[in-house]
Amino acid sequence: MLTKLVHHKDALQPTRFINDAAFDWHYPERIQQLSRRHWTPMSVTRKAAAFLSNVPGKKVLDIGSGVGKFCLVAAQHYPHATFYGVEQRKELHRLALTTRDAMGIHNADFIHGNFTQIDLGEYDNFYFYNSFFENLDNNDRIDHQIEYSSSLYVYYSRYLFKALDSRPSGTRLVTFHSSENEVPPSFQVVDTSHDYQLKMWIKR
Repeated sequence: MLTKLVHHKDALQPTRFINDAAFDWHYPERIQQLSRRHWTPMSVTRKAAAFLSNVPGKKVLDIGSGVGKFCLVAAQHYPHATFYGVEQRKELHRLALTTRDAMGIHNADFIHGNFTQIDLGEYDNFYFYNSFFENLDNNDRIDHQIEYSSSLYVYYSRYLFKALDSRPSGTRLVTFHSSENEVPPSFQVVDTSHDYQLKMWIKR
């Protein structure tokens, strides 16, 4: 399946990404099956990325970027910003890099590691699709290659809370299906989707 990613470059051109199924097709079947639950829908990505890339040159970080779907779709639509993803699973990080290179996208990059190991101060705005929730959900995890526990959920939420609270006024955050435990009160909601699952925040 990875060979297909490399040799079928025409299918990977941005104009061919007309829906989620078209995007997902370029990944192994196991990854496709995870899409609906774990990867951000393209319609959500476009709205979130528009908000996060409000000024040219912004550096946007996706916390728990998986196979890179959010960053790659966002980078296609908003070339004036740079989208970064941090992902602790080596396989997913590798798939993100492979897809990015096959697509020829230059304004997206991916970091292999735990988000607590990088300097969040290097980024302007943040996207968060509740990647911590796997620690509480025993039935719908991506895999069993990493450690899970309720204490990790609390630790990650508190860590991100403190990191976001230390960011300067005007910092933008988008959350999707979040419990909001990681969002400090210094952030104010400025827009939501109709079902309130997608929220856009600005730090006061």
